[in-house]
Amino acid sequence: MEGFQQQFIISVFIILLGYLFKRIKILKESDGQTIARIVFNITLPALVIVTFDQMEITFSLMSLILIAILFGLISAVIGIFAFRFEEPNIKGMAAMMVPGVNVGLFAFPLVEAIWGKEGIQHFGMFDVGNSVIVFGLCFFIAGYYAKGTSKFYWREALSPLLRSIPFLTYMFVVVINILDIHLPNFFLDTAGIISAANMPLSLLLLGLYLNFSFEKSWVPLIGKYLLVKYGGGLAIGFFLFWLLSDYPMLANTILIGFILPSSTTVVVYAIRYKYNTRMVGTLVNMTIIVSFILIWLLASFVTY
Repeated sequence: MEGFQQQFIISVFIILLGYLFKRIKILKESDGQTIARIVFNITLPALVIVTFDQMEITFSLMSLILIAILFGLISAVIGIFAFRFEEPNIKGMAAMMVPGVNVGLFAFPLVEAIWGKEGIQHFGMFDVGNSVIVFGLCFFIAGYYAKGTSKFYWREALSPLLRSIPFLTYMFVVVINILDIHLPNFFLDTAGIISAANMPLSLLLLGLYLNFSFEKSWVPLIGKYLLVKYGGGLAIGFFLFWLLSDYPMLANTILIGFILPSSTTVVVYAIRYKYNTRMVGTLVNMTIIVSFILIWLLASFVTY
């Protein structure tokens, strides 16, 4: 636990460093787009390749894909019901942000510090199911309430998923693992060096995207959204944590996975369907802060 507390302090410091660099104009928020491309397309895939090498496929790991998809579907129903009386624009914006979480950018640095390789493997499999929710269900909800039509454009929804380097990397490492194919040591050593940059770059990126300014009129919606998102996540998460207590790492992944921040991909959807992008960005920022605090508070409860 002491090691995690130290890592938590280091993580907070790096995030604040990124925020400070933005404030004193050493870096700009727009620079975050370049850093994000490096993380998602280079350092994160490298981390997945190294971590999943010679991974043993277990029930615990495979079940996380289905669990993440089911949680996303249930969360979507809760979100749509909770915001059913809001105007379509607000309803669509809020409902698309309830399912789908930020695993690759937010969770991996902390998970690596708490559980190491085993944690990355479990959260990686969780992210496979989560990717289906983010690129499929969240996209559908955003388009449905923006257009007022139930027509679903499969090509538009599946294209980002099939072009997602992290998702394709997950699929690649799982397939070669099942086929008992091992990558060359030189390739793994190179990926290992690159993957070391994933944690600091991800945390710096979170700091660059932090924004504490928002309109006072948004407070009721922000409060309601956070209550819906975290109320459902904590309730379902604690229930499954108790139910799956015989599988500690599976239970830990579910509990933490269900309280991760909203996916940053929803900002892209907000731009695509002309939602209030500033409000969406604010809500994403709020979930980053809340999730960080919740994970710190739950760390002593879930570590074993």
